[in-house]
Amino acid sequence: MTDTATMAGLDPATLADVLRVAGSPGFDRIQDQIRRTGGCSDPIHLTGSTVTRDRATGQALFSYSTDTEPGGRLRIACGNRRASRCPSCAWTYAGDTYHLIRAGLVGDPDKGTPHTIRDHPRVFATLTAPSFGPVHNRPDNRPCRCGVRHPEDSPELGTPLDPDAYDYAGAVLWNNHASELWRFFTIYLRREIAARAGLTQKAAREQSKVSFGKVAEYQKRGAIHFHAVVRFDGPDGPDSPPPHWASVALLTDAIHAAAARVRVDLDASGEHPARVFCWGDRLDVREIKAFGDGSEITEQAVASYVAKYATKAAETTGTVDRRVGNKEALLLLDVPDHPRRLIEACLDLHGAYPDRKLREWAHMLGFRGHFSTKSRAYSTTLGALRQVRADYRAAQHRAALGLPDPDEIPEETTLTLAHWTYAGHGHTPGESWIAANIRRDIEQNRETAREERTTDALIEGEAW
Repeated sequence: MTDTATMAGLDPATLADVLRVAGSPGFDRIQDQIRRTGGCSDPIHLTGSTVTRDRATGQALFSYSTDTEPGGRLRIACGNRRASRCPSCAWTYAGDTYHLIRAGLVGDPDKGTPHTIRDHPRVFATLTAPSFGPVHNRPDNRPCRCGVRHPEDSPELGTPLDPDAYDYAGAVLWNNHASELWRFFTIYLRREIAARAGLTQKAAREQSKVSFGKVAEYQKRGAIHFHAVVRFDGPDGPDSPPPHWASVALLTDAIHAAAARVRVDLDASGEHPARVFCWGDRLDVREIKAFGDGSEITEQAVASYVAKYATKAAETTGTVDRRVGNKEALLLLDVPDHPRRLIEACLDLHGAYPDRKLREWAHMLGFRGHFSTKSRAYSTTLGALRQVRADYRAAQHRAALGLPDPDEIPEETTLTLAHWTYAGHGHTPGESWIAANIRRDIEQNRETAREERTTDALIEGEAW
């Protein structure tokens, strides 16, 4: 862990703390705790104890206390989904999202969907925001309207051609209402499906069910757009086949019609005019096909794409990943001009629309919705996936401490008492360096394992 090659570039204070931690009596246990969090960047610290007693005699059968841990604390992963905050926990969140979306595409009985679900009509839809003014872009690799052919990593991409004429208020208010636009879209979609099937809405519900799994993503210009898996099921959800009339073509047509119908009104407030929000005209709907059929929109690609953006937020546009209290802070944080103006628009509009909480969500450029959501019947839940992982980690922890499996302890004859207290969070500079190295090693191992699985899949495909 204390590799001299990687320690050479450390500042004196961090180097001194690395050597202090490495020379401490509990170093091995500190390493073990950090490794069990996956190299979490900002672990939660707990103090407390748990004891299991015999109900009849009161005798302590098994016990654990953080008094025996280094510093008297136990570290657990922070669980933050943002890659900018904690790459380790964000990777875990992305993995959960991947398995959740994939289970709704290829089927996974352990996650609530049968393998026959691959035969259900399903599409990948992208719903975007309208224009709030012309911006620098790369239209099919042609020159931008400014006359320049921008490279892919150009900082000008997504920024207004004329910032003074750009509708910053409209942009952040649209973001702020994006969740309502999605809600109305799902309502209208079911109505459009029924109309195209020649059925009443009640009859359509009795014959079919529509399930969603979606993720929000920020475009370069700072506007939210949604990527969604939309799937036809039978009346009992994924376990039942869709009706004969349910097709990809019908679903695609209904999505276009539903998106065109959505309107969300915002009343005038003071000097701010009334507005009507709707989806942009760049609606993309593509059929999701099986892996290996030559299509770009495959089950694997869609699940990976959704998982990728589940851990990203507005910081990808150049803004910050935490709340901003005032405009002066934006200058201190050196926020680029375009996201700075969007944040300032949120702060300016807060007084006119206090119920929209624009000040609290200014760092998110007004957006206040969930980044990944799904309908109830789409597949398993993130909570269920987290519980499986929590049970696994608890079993590992018990094994390391020599504690028994609780399933082996009869509840009717024992009593477990636990008391835990929050004791802080984070690492010392030396611990942060150690955690970063552990996280890097874990990522390398994962990448190696993934490459081996990909190679095996290709070999099997060639053999097939």
